[in-house]
Amino acid sequence: MQKMLSLLSRVLKGPAQKPVTAVRVMVASRNYADFASEATFDIKKCDVHRLEEGPPTQAVLTREQGLQYYRTMQTIRRMELKSDQLYKQKIIRGFCHLYDGQEACCVGLEAAINPTDHLITAYRAHGYSYTRGVSVKEILAELTGRRGGCAKGKGGSMHMYAKNFYGGNGIVGAQVPLGAGIALACKFFGKDEICVALYGDGAANQGQIFETYNMAALWKLPCIFICENNRYGMGTSVERAAASTDYYKRGDYIPGLRVDGMDVLCVREATQFAADHCRSGKGPILMELQTYRYHGHSMSDPGVSYRTREEIQEVRSKSDPITLLKDRMLNNNLSSVEELKEIDVEVRKEIEEAAQFATTDPEPPLEEIANHIYNNEPTFDVRGANLWIKYKSAS
Repeated sequence: MQKMLSLLSRVLKGPAQKPVTAVRVMVASRNYADFASEATFDIKKCDVHRLEEGPPTQAVLTREQGLQYYRTMQTIRRMELKSDQLYKQKIIRGFCHLYDGQEACCVGLEAAINPTDHLITAYRAHGYSYTRGVSVKEILAELTGRRGGCAKGKGGSMHMYAKNFYGGNGIVGAQVPLGAGIALACKFFGKDEICVALYGDGAANQGQIFETYNMAALWKLPCIFICENNRYGMGTSVERAAASTDYYKRGDYIPGLRVDGMDVLCVREATQFAADHCRSGKGPILMELQTYRYHGHSMSDPGVSYRTREEIQEVRSKSDPITLLKDRMLNNNLSSVEELKEIDVEVRKEIEEAAQFATTDPEPPLEEIANHIYNNEPTFDVRGANLWIKYKSAS
């Protein structure tokens, strides 16, 4: 070994310590080459409504996909935990609804649709903001109300946007008819695009959602309606709020799927099935993702007055989406403990750097308060709090 180190030292023209690193890198690269390129997994069968058959009960996961899904879910988890910390430090203020526990929903969904497809969701939107292309730095800066945020510090937790991502909407259920409108535009312009409109179990009983189902079915709109059922609407369990908790059947005349929302592969396969349904001209489809949030409804809700700590811990220990994916990858030689730990370290570093930016970036100046009302319009005057105060609005 000493002779090999000495030889490597002369080749690398560096001190004796460097070849040790080189040896480790070479060993690691050989180990990585020994990994399986893909594996096939059995996934939970979806319950179906008005469908002759549902999504497949097996899913193929490549090593590359597994590493991507793992990194994305870990990034969202760490970002939300950092948001919790910044909120408790009173650096983030106002409404703040965290997404940890539900990562498989947004990651699996994004894996099955195209970047050109459209997505609109409710106010628990941080995860979807990230999967739709907003950086962690922009998300955290938006949460802290800074100029570098994705909405220039003026939207906050509930109002983040990106290309083909329409928020983040603070009014319960209001995004669902908007999603149908986006789907109508997709059909009107003849594009092979779909819209995904998400809402929670708490919004599922609203009349405007059923009105939207009706129009979407009449016009055969390419829209996937998705109910993220995390079992509690604010502090009320679904059993206490809904006469029927079969949310995937709520569309009646619209086909539906009930999906394991804690399994990223199950979500991916079901979403691909639903997207194919919409693109084929069959009209809308409804999905219910059975999932769970670890935090309370919002940061003002401790989350343990209507459910027990033991219940939360049981879900964490038996159904955590990140742990499920990690175990599958390790047990099927798609990755190693060391490789996944490296990803964890990189993710933590990214989150810390983003948090540093989000706490030091300047707040938007008052003179920009009226900007971005319209896109691509000439500058115009906007009245302030009284007749004598005016601001310029630039696109």
